[in-house]
Amino acid sequence: MLRLWKWYQKCLSVHPLKTQVISSGFLWGTGDIAAQYITHSTARNRNRNRNHLPLSDDDEMFKVNWKRVAITSMFGFGFVGPVGHYWYEGLDRFIRFKLLLQPSSVKFVATKVAMDGIIFGPLDLFVFFSYMGFSTGKNLDQVKEDLKRDFLPALLLEGGVWPIVQVANFRYVPVRYQLLYVNIFCLLDSAFLSWIEQQKDAPWKASLMSYLSLEREDEGG
Repeated sequence: MLRLWKWYQKCLSVHPLKTQVISSGFLWGTGDIAAQYITHSTARNRNRNRNHLPLSDDDEMFKVNWKRVAITSMFGFGFVGPVGHYWYEGLDRFIRFKLLLQPSSVKFVATKVAMDGIIFGPLDLFVFFSYMGFSTGKNLDQVKEDLKRDFLPALLLEGGVWPIVQVANFRYVPVRYQLLYVNIFCLLDSAFLSWIEQQKDAPWKASLMSYLSLEREDEGG
């Protein structure tokens, strides 16, 4: 493991952008495989409990959808890797030299977390769900419906986790390793987003959207 870490450090120092692009694509593809397995296991258990009958071999066996893995990996290669590379370096320079905040101070970390959550977080979700829709052959209207269905639930659920992750990231992790830190958590995040996307019109999504609609009506009244 130590040798692998030293090799990664060497690659990062020589080819920083290329290293982060490749690692992002690999981790997002791995996360999608995990999401497929979770979705398969959930559906298998639900069918078994509902029917009280043994499942067929096809239902029991988990088969990886490699086309979907490739599509998700390309999101890591094409968006998360290059955009994340420039985002974290640019964000650090902006707060350090434009806002003149002391590195690792409370204001410095809080500003980074806020800007990351307000700008990069929603953009990442918007691009992910749009890309996944278009890459599977959906038209513009269908992608819009997917965004209405998936974007807000994902944003709300992630909003409770990522700020905590990023506080530790911006406080203790050097800038050159911040995308790697994020990508490690993106292994879980990509599984979560892929799972959200694969849930389609799951009842819990409709319940959440109905609750939010009622909240807005109460506030408006």
